[in-house]
Amino acid sequence: MEKKIAGLFDLDGVVFDTETQYDVFWGEQGCLYYPEIERFNKVIKGRTLKRIFDEYFPDEKQQMELTEKIAVFESRMTFPFIPGVQNFIADLKRNGAKVAIVTSSDDAKMAHVYRARPEIREIFDVIITADKIKRSKPDPECYLLAAAEVGAESGDCYVFEDSFSGLEAGRRAEMTVIGIATTWPEDQIRDKADRVIPDFVNMDYRRLIDK
Repeated sequence: MEKKIAGLFDLDGVVFDTETQYDVFWGEQGCLYYPEIERFNKVIKGRTLKRIFDEYFPDEKQQMELTEKIAVFESRMTFPFIPGVQNFIADLKRNGAKVAIVTSSDDAKMAHVYRARPEIREIFDVIITADKIKRSKPDPECYLLAAAEVGAESGDCYVFEDSFSGLEAGRRAEMTVIGIATTWPEDQIRDKADRVIPDFVNMDYRRLIDK
């Protein structure tokens, strides 16, 4: 009998093609608050907002300013799917796999996602957000929690990630890590993943489990 697996998907840059939008937003904030840090938008990628605040914006006034900016920005975001991801997830589920979102986004951001893409709640069996964890990526807590909630062992989980911190989290959770070359080119993430793909157009259940 074939072992049942779980697919654990980061959200931005993996399910949704939103990273260019975030790059613009955090690039602008980096220029404003940290002009001395090159590519600030890449430095903070994959981290929860709480961690970003703790590390770069401890000032309460700055946090309030940014919280307001983020609320406006995320309310206006669009959420186009990464090519092939819907068909790939549907094929996983047809083959008995469980699927989960594991995101650094908080529940406030996810409320905008649910309004724009209400089908997300039906597509995924479990949704892990920043509000459900204490330690953000690259800590493996989020992926271990997702595995527990879908009832899968780490060795049977496939993590789909685009950011350095997310790839590391998947590795530290001792799961198979598939890098998605949307945020970083393949040569930048090849050594951080078991496999790298550009998108999900040519992916299905059989290609995933065949090693």
